Amino acid sequence: MEEQIIVVKNLTKQYHAGQNAGVRNVNFAIKRGSIVAIIGESGSGKSTLLKCIYGLLKVDEGEILLNGKRILGPDEQLIPGHKEMKMVTQDFSLNIYAKVYDNIASMLSNTNVQSKHDKTMEMMQHLHIEHLKDKKITQLSGGEQQRVAIAKALVSDTSVLLLDEPFSQVDALLKNQLRADIKRIAAETGVTVIMVSHDPADGLFLSDELLIIKDGHLLQHGKPAHIYNHPDHIYTAQILGNAVVLPHEDAAKLGMEINEGHAVFYPEWVELKSSWNSRRFEVKDVYYKGFYEELLLERNGVKIRAIQLNRGEHKKNDHVQANIGRFLSK
Repeated sequence: MEEQIIVVKNLTKQYHAGQNAGVRNVNFAIKRGSIVAIIGESGSGKSTLLKCIYGLLKVDEGEILLNGKRILGPDEQLIPGHKEMKMVTQDFSLNIYAKVYDNIASMLSNTNVQSKHDKTMEMMQHLHIEHLKDKKITQLSGGEQQRVAIAKALVSDTSVLLLDEPFSQVDALLKNQLRADIKRIAAETGVTVIMVSHDPADGLFLSDELLIIKDGHLLQHGKPAHIYNHPDHIYTAQILGNAVVLPHEDAAKLGMEINEGHAVFYPEWVELKSSWNSRRFEVKDVYYKGFYEELLLERNGVKIRAIQLNRGEHKKNDHVQANIGRFLSK
C-alpha cells in the first residue's frame, strides 16, 4: 500500500459573516509522491484548504497530519508555515531586485558554499532556467518567473509543494509546457504536489487524484478519469466537462427514461448522423473549437450540445439524428 504523507481529518475553518465560505468537515488523505488537484470555482474554499494544510490558518475543528504529526497553526509557532512544505502563491513572492540565481540560492545556508551552488544549479536545470541565472526578475516573463518560484520552493529538499492557482498569470502558449514541467519534476524529485485551480483542465492534465470542492464541502475525491466518467454531483460534471443537464421532464421529451431528478451527459457522449426521420434534431448553431466543432441542437423545445469531429459535416439549419448513448441520472 502506498504511504500517506498528508491526512486531513474533520477539518473545519470558517470566516466571519460576509467573508469567504471556508471549509466544513473535510476528510481526505494524500499519497506520498502524488499530484493532487483541488478544483472548484472562486470562493469555494480551495485556497483556504491549501493555507490550512500549510499551517497559515488556525483551524476551528479537526486536524491535519504530515507524516503522522499534527501541523501546527500560526498561533502555535513563531513563523507560520511548515519547514517541510513550500507554497508558491499567485504573485510568486520573488525578490524583484535580485538575480534568478540569488533568488533560488537564498533558500540554502552558507555552511557549504559549493554544495549550495551545486544544488542551485541542479534545480535550475530541472526547470530549464539555467540560462536565466544572471537575469533580474523584472526581466523575465510570467512563465519564467513561475519556473523560478518553483525552483526556489524545491531547492531546499521540500517534501510537499503547494501551488495556488499556478497558471493564472501564464498565457495559453506556456500553460501546457508548465503543466508538463510540474509533472516531470514531481516524477524526478519525488515531491508531493498539491495545487488549487478553478480550471478543471489543470487537474485533468496533471493530477493523479482530484478533489472537487464546492461551498466549503468536499464533494468527490478520486482518480480524474473515474470522477469525470462517474461524477457524484451535477456540479462535478458541469465544472469538469461542461455537461448538459436536463430536468427529467425535458429528458422525457427526448425519449430518455428517467423518473425524477436530472439527466446528465457530456457533449462527446452524443452520437451524430444525418437523418430525416421524425425524431431528428435541428442544428441551431455551430461553434468552432479548433480541431472540432460544438453543435447546439434542438428537438421538441429541448436544447442539447454535441461534438462534431468532422468539421463542416453538419451546418446550421441542418437536421441530424442524435443518439445519447449514455447519460447519468442525478
